[in-house]
Amino acid sequence: MSDFNLNMNDLLSKKVLMLEESPTFALEKKADEIDMQLKKEGNSVIRFGIGQPDFNTPINIKDAAKRAIDENKTRYTSSTGIIELKKAIVNKFNNENNIKYDIENVFAGNGAKQVLDVIIRTFINTGDIVIIPKPYWVSYTQQVLLSEGKPVTVNFNSDLKIDINDLNEVIKVNKNKIKLLILNSPNNPTGAVYSKKELEDIGDICLKNNIYIISDEVYEHFIYDNIKHFSIASLSDELKKLTITVNAVSKTYAMTGWRIGYCAADKDIIKQMAKIQDQSASNPCTPAQWAAVEALNGNQDSVEIMRKEYEKRRDYIYKRLSNIGGISCNLPHGAFYVFPDISALFNDKIKNSFNFAEQLLEKAKVAVVPGGAFGDDNYIRISYATTIEKIEEGMNRLEKFCKEL
Repeated sequence: MSDFNLNMNDLLSKKVLMLEESPTFALEKKADEIDMQLKKEGNSVIRFGIGQPDFNTPINIKDAAKRAIDENKTRYTSSTGIIELKKAIVNKFNNENNIKYDIENVFAGNGAKQVLDVIIRTFINTGDIVIIPKPYWVSYTQQVLLSEGKPVTVNFNSDLKIDINDLNEVIKVNKNKIKLLILNSPNNPTGAVYSKKELEDIGDICLKNNIYIISDEVYEHFIYDNIKHFSIASLSDELKKLTITVNAVSKTYAMTGWRIGYCAADKDIIKQMAKIQDQSASNPCTPAQWAAVEALNGNQDSVEIMRKEYEKRRDYIYKRLSNIGGISCNLPHGAFYVFPDISALFNDKIKNSFNFAEQLLEKAKVAVVPGGAFGDDNYIRISYATTIEKIEEGMNRLEKFCKEL
């Protein structure tokens, strides 16, 4: 027998070892553990953690997937998606976003998360910088690190949007090392929506400095207060050339588990992305692609039904949060998240957002995501993609918890 001592830390990739576990999925695991005991007592955890629509996938979309299976549309497809899906995506961008693309400009993948990962791997060499405005979706920084890039954050202003002065300073300090800027509107975790003027200002800076833009627009249909969504690629031909526009059917059509995301960009970028897809995922799930064709081409009534319901929930949760002592909150204009500042409640035992979220889960049985996971420890993220009854009970528990601190 060999006395060789296998040290896993020496064996495994350093990139993997430094990668962080997703805080949203970690929270769900812990909530599951507590829930098991509570259900025996006739109670449950109120979950404001994971960002997932509580609506079911519309029937017409499910029927399209069933037809695809019955018609034996279950084999490999082109690695970047079937022609029918690409045509639907081209039409969607043209009709809804005023961006004209051709089929050769389109890439479909296994959810927007995987599409983003492929984009980053297509661009980034070791040490290349990606600008990530705070607060940011948790996977952006980790995907950059996995590609051996360097995520550099930009501070936010009072509207929870990019601080333009800080953006200019970051570019000045890191000039000629920056490859990409990731823009997310409507934003996860804040719900902030960028105006046309704000996008033009950011676009001008990127054009002057030859920085490519990843525009993550997966929440575009969930916007409130008669505010309009703008795609930065639609603002000029020059910006279209520099932008990779990312979207998915996951949120818009309550299809999170179907795993179909997509993007559109210059054909030379898509060509390189296709090589990565060829050697990794092969292609997106075939029946799910056919379901996505129906989602994009079919009846859109379900989208507005969801949007209106989210807006009602947003109004209620914002009102409740605004009346809790020690919590301050911006009104979110998009997505289905609210990002309240809880720093006034910090004390000897609760020193940061992670402590707050942990104590809230253990004592009040309410699950939220710590703001530190999104780049700012003074906040928590609350998803209101759940029923108004659960939101009311969750706010009751949160209010009681805060009063007892």
